[in-house]
Amino acid sequence: MSRDPAPAVPVSPGIVERFAGLWSALAGAMLAWSMVRPYLPRHLLPDRLAGGLLLRRHARRLLAGLLDPYLTVTLAEYGGGEGMRRGGAHERAAAYLGARCARGARTLRAESARDGEGRRRFVLRVGDGEEVADEFRGATVWWHAVPAPHHRHGGQRCDAPEDAGRTYRLVFHQRHRDLVVDSYLPHVYREGRAIMEANRRRKLFTNAGERYGKSSWKHVAFKHPSTFDTLAMDPAKKREIMDDLDAFRKGKEYYRRIGKAWKRGYLLYGPPGTGKSSMIAAMANYLDYDIYDIELTSVSTNTELRRMFIDTKGKSIIVIEDIDCSLDLTGKRRRRQAPLPRPRRR
Repeated sequence: MSRDPAPAVPVSPGIVERFAGLWSALAGAMLAWSMVRPYLPRHLLPDRLAGGLLLRRHARRLLAGLLDPYLTVTLAEYGGGEGMRRGGAHERAAAYLGARCARGARTLRAESARDGEGRRRFVLRVGDGEEVADEFRGATVWWHAVPAPHHRHGGQRCDAPEDAGRTYRLVFHQRHRDLVVDSYLPHVYREGRAIMEANRRRKLFTNAGERYGKSSWKHVAFKHPSTFDTLAMDPAKKREIMDDLDAFRKGKEYYRRIGKAWKRGYLLYGPPGTGKSSMIAAMANYLDYDIYDIELTSVSTNTELRRMFIDTKGKSIIVIEDIDCSLDLTGKRRRRQAPLPRPRRR
């Protein structure tokens, strides 16, 4: 009784031709090099080339591409052109993965947020050490959440990084390189920004000082009932301020065109209880901005103050209170106006 022959495994003719051409090219290059090398002057050859290291390096790179055809893109929490500021790409990737890929993760991190009606709810983020997959236009990519490295301060282990934080590693096949770089990453950035805006809750920040590389700010949820409708001030002046805020909010392109930073300054002065804080809260509620409240008396160095400004985010109001009291401007002015002493006669 004869047995049926085993079915043949189909092999793509293109793969066979590719490997045959590859090894033929390598063999031809090595043969040509071995023939030409003895006739070339030694002093004209770089040491690496004379030793054959250059060819071996290209061969290793070629073999690595065949054996491991996957590429990796890293999105760091800090750095990437942002300096000490949190990287916007990392934050948007975290929001995107939490909304699109969290179902495939076994470890999740819950964060508090508010919906459009002000109700509190939880937003899930992919936990440290997790790996999730995503599909985009027929291509599969993988995200790996790398936890922040630990460092030691004063002999004790600290969880806060000094100059590094969490990292996302995006892995994909090299044939999808153009798709990932030109389309997928911009898609993640746009979707993540939209998700962050939907989950955003406004915060009131106060300066916390330098603490082992952590942020210079601590925050609480911003809740203040003051609005322009409740402010007791001249209606014409109120309308003028609101129009100025609208022009600022819509003027990003204008500021970019004239080459100036997109910022606006207001000086509020008056005795305590005249409504300066209520005005700031009304402006924050009108613009839907966060508030950073700087207490200059707790800032010891210019470096610390500079880092505080670096660590702020966009769409925010930075409040510097009691500038005249903190800087002693009156004393400086008084000393500047004092007459110079007359020279003594000998």
